[in-house]
Amino acid sequence: MTATATATASERRPTAERPRTAVVTGASSGIGAATARRLASEGYHVVLAARRTDRIKELADEIGGTAYTLDVTDETAVAEFAGRLDRVDVLVNNAGGALGSEPVADADPAEWRRMYEVNVLGVLHVTRALLPKLTASGDGTVLIVSSTAGHGAYEGGGGYAAAKFAAHALAVTLRLELCGAPVRVIEIAPGMVRTEEFALNRFRGDRTAADRVYAGVAMPLTADDVADTIAWSVTRPSHVNIDLLVVRPRAQAAQHKVHRT
Repeated sequence: MTATATATASERRPTAERPRTAVVTGASSGIGAATARRLASEGYHVVLAARRTDRIKELADEIGGTAYTLDVTDETAVAEFAGRLDRVDVLVNNAGGALGSEPVADADPAEWRRMYEVNVLGVLHVTRALLPKLTASGDGTVLIVSSTAGHGAYEGGGGYAAAKFAAHALAVTLRLELCGAPVRVIEIAPGMVRTEEFALNRFRGDRTAADRVYAGVAMPLTADDVADTIAWSVTRPSHVNIDLLVVRPRAQAAQHKVHRT
């Protein structure tokens, strides 16, 4: 894709040859990959952005999208990425993750810093870079995938909760600042979602510890469940803004209240 001058209203109108474009960060696995597939099924041309080139290329080939290797914490790389896009109608800020489960007294500041960089500054970099194109579309949507951790703290989750509380604050602030602009700001806050990597990364590859998170829970959410929620929110009529949607499995009443058999 190549950068172009700002399009006129008629040029911005989606056509069969120029479908609406959705950018999904963290698209190499889990919720990001599921969202890319789901939005492609809704007729969007999906730009998959993630660090793992082989994975996003394979998925882009599958759904007819475009793969772009990107580390959202690299502001310069993000700016270059934005310059290569002709248009952006939807941005799904999905890149993120948790590291560690130690109490605050034993926390690793390096892991907290990394979580803030990915979950907060990554969202900031990509949103800032793409906001002019989202606005120029005349009907843009910024969607931030936060977490229920950003709405309620829990033991062992201080660093992740702090980052996701900040992501929530970013979403609320951006919505206030864009009031009157042709851009919606949506926040989706998932609870317990079982994906192939989230808990495994959090526990540094310890499969036993990762499996313990979901032990006895009959049906945690899946990546497809969250992707369906994202697609529903994005495809509402332009005047409808889903400010915040919290989605949990039925077995999870709160961060600390989970039914296990």
